[in-house]
Amino acid sequence: MAIALGVAAWWWITSEMPRRERARAKAAELASAQAERASALYRWRDANGTLQVTDTPPSGRKYERIGRDPDDAIQVHGRRD
Repeated sequence: MAIALGVAAWWWITSEMPRRERARAKAAELASAQAERASALYRWRDANGTLQVTDTPPSGRKYERIGRDPDDAIQVHGRRD
């Protein structure tokens, strides 16, 4: 009985735990990538040369990814003096 429990514990540690750890790491990586995409805008030019800013990247065109959040050094006031 003790040998069977030892074998089961060995199997759990050597196969199941690393698999769960890889799955957890992959989920964290995907969440990080989604958060990065959610806070980005894409700046690109269409066929007429018009500047476009969208929340999804264009397919088949060069684009620049820009942050959606302003820099901390920029102060925005609602006044127009």
